[in-house]
Amino acid sequence: MPSLQDQLRGLVYSTEHGETCPACRQPLAECRCQARAEAERLAALDGIVRIRRETSGRKGKGVTTIEGVPLAEEELKALAKALKKRCGTGGALKAGVIEIQGDHREVLKRELETRGYTVKLAGG
Repeated sequence: MPSLQDQLRGLVYSTEHGETCPACRQPLAECRCQARAEAERLAALDGIVRIRRETSGRKGKGVTTIEGVPLAEEELKALAKALKKRCGTGGALKAGVIEIQGDHREVLKRELETRGYTVKLAGG
């Protein structure tokens, strides 16, 4: 992480290259920070998909969360869409975690197992 002085002195926009990445100072077209972060996220996974039901921070509304799916961001979006369609409900993809509205743990477990993932129901 660059120091505050480096951040304040850094180039923000260039008429030659356009916008630059604040982390690596490369033009956005040549920046590889996103790909590097995605590779680090995938390397940290243990191969087990965990499904849990959460209500904290959601005003008592239950949400089923799925984390640990070893897919890239675009493939994860497609999987989230398919799972939401399978459950017939809404949801979101936030920071690599798929959130499905309602308690659909058993349906999601069966669906992910048919897709070839090792699945564990986590939590109570």
